[in-house]
Amino acid sequence: MAEQFDMFSGGASQASGHTARKVSLKRQPQSDVSEQGMVDCLLETGRYRILKKLEPRAVAATPRPGFPLRGVILDTETTGLSHRKDEIIEIGVIAFSFDHDGNIGDVTGVYGGMQQPTVAIPSEITKLTGITDAMVAGQEIDLGALKALIEPADLIIAHNAGFDRPFCEAFSQIFAGKAWACSNAEIDWSARGFEGTKLGYLVGQAGYFHDGHRAVDDCFALLEVLGQNAGAGPAFSELYAASQHARIRIYAENSPFDMKDHLKARGYRWSDGSDGRPKSWWVEVDEEALEDELAFLRSDIYRWPDADPPIRRLTAFDRFRA
Repeated sequence: MAEQFDMFSGGASQASGHTARKVSLKRQPQSDVSEQGMVDCLLETGRYRILKKLEPRAVAATPRPGFPLRGVILDTETTGLSHRKDEIIEIGVIAFSFDHDGNIGDVTGVYGGMQQPTVAIPSEITKLTGITDAMVAGQEIDLGALKALIEPADLIIAHNAGFDRPFCEAFSQIFAGKAWACSNAEIDWSARGFEGTKLGYLVGQAGYFHDGHRAVDDCFALLEVLGQNAGAGPAFSELYAASQHARIRIYAENSPFDMKDHLKARGYRWSDGSDGRPKSWWVEVDEEALEDELAFLRSDIYRWPDADPPIRRLTAFDRFRA
């Protein structure tokens, strides 16, 4: 114990301080080290990852030529999960230009607004979104401003289009007849080196962090992630290409009950019929995979070569609707 005490005695401290002073004289003054220099120094060690604060892109006063198409990234906050009985309390929209190869051009417009619902915001929604009754009191979404961005859009993108599209179409007719794409479901993020599909994971793994307090903030974050190029072109190019191809939804109606685990293992999901779909297991496949999937159902599920389950062809104008 005496030796341990001596190690931290005043004499040792003085010696350490003397050594530290010598070392500090050799160091480069901190004022001469740039921010990028510090970042490079940390990265060179291989022991650190640097996250950069995401700075929203500015709205272009004059959009660059060469990007003839218009896209919209959209995010909503709602009072609950049902588009039939719950309401939108916040919407964020970013309009941008892009070309036929899926390269993103400029931000051409931004809108964010809140709306007071007809009921009090549930406490669990406030906890999730940070939106309180006081924040939305007297607020109303500006449909004119929203229409100016939605109407010219060739494609509307949401990170959970299956949730956002039904709410938006219940909210206003300005969303009717538009093509939608889902950046969560229609991009193979794992092939691009991402470990998850939640927006927070994507933003972090892209090297950013952001203040995701408002819907518009999340829209800007998604825009940056979609612009990431992992050697296979921007993620948005994959999403846009997927939106241009039809998908086939197959309903395995009247499939034997004891086949449910086989269907589930193959990626089929259950519909209880409450949303207007047949009460059955269903799956979506590319048009090219339709015959193979029907062959699987006839041989492995129905065990009847003439089985003819209902199918529906879906385009971006149909997908993700209620």
